[in-house]
Formats: sequence, C-alpha cells, structure tokens
Amino acid sequence: MGTVNGLPAHILLVHAIVVLLPLAALLLVLTAVWPAARRRFAGPNAILSALVVALVPVTTSAGEWLEHRVGETALLDRHTELGDTAIWAALPVAVLALVIWWRQRETTSPATRRTYLAPLSAPITRAVVVLAVVIAGWAVFDTYRIGDSGAKASWTGTFSTVSRDGRDGD
Repeated sequence: MGTVNGLPAHILLVHAIVVLLPLAALLLVLTAVWPAARRRFAGPNAILSALVVALVPVTTSAGEWLEHRVGETALLDRHTELGDTAIWAALPVAVLALVIWWRQRETTSPATRRTYLAPLSAPITRAVVVLAVVIAGWAVFDTYRIGDSGAKASWTGTFSTVSRDGRDGD
C-alpha cells in the first residue's frame, strides 16, 4: 500500500496501531481481572485484537514502501528494526484475548458442555491475570518504543526551537 489521498499510507495506518493496540491491551487486563468487564468486553476485545494483528502487517508493509522513498538514516533504520517487533506484541494480546473470551463463553454455557480452559479454576484465572498484565505491559511499551523511534526518525533535525519571528520558547 503506497498512498492514501496523497499521503503515505504508513503515517495514517500507524495512528490506528498506536491507538488500537494499547486499547486492546487495556481491555485485555480489564477482562482478565474484572468479571463484569469480562462479560461485556471479552468478545469485542477478541475481535479488536484480531483486527490489530491483521492491521500490523499492512502498516509495516506500508512502512517498507515509505522507507524506500525517504533518505536512509540511522534513526530510520532503528525505527524499521523496532517496527518489525509490533507483530510480536500484537499476537500475544490477541491470543490471550481469545482465551479470555473462550473462558467467559465456557462459564455461560450449559453445565453439560465440556470446558477446555477451566473457567472456574482460580489458579488458572490467576495465571491468566498475570499473563494479561505482562503481555499488555509489553504491548504498550513496544508500541511506545516504535512510535518514539518513528517520531525521532521523522522530526529530528527538521525544525528549529526558535520561531520564524525570532521568539524563543512557547
């Protein structure tokens, strides 16, 4: 994917990832620790998380397209290197979101159905909570690292701290 309305698609798509991946991570933790949130948001978060996983390769592909059309710098190399880690942050969020949704589904199914993910097991629920916190933390941190490196690659050396009319500061 190259451009959208004359702008590089990457700079538009990246905003979706920057918003949706941390949102999915937050919902992951909420649905893991709070039963009321789990009942209401586990299904939507599973869908959102899967959408993010699908969106990451589209965004990185658009980034690779853009990479070949701008000057090569060490900051850009760092950003593209970090950008390749986004899928490894999005995938665990999606997998655990699906697990949480499935466990919630099993708790609401008739007692005659077999349960596979032990939805009533307290030790497994605690393990899911710990995993959710760790995975969500990693996803948010990785999103930050990638975004920060992209901002530095885009903006370092391209503006002055002094305004055109000579005023300094705000």
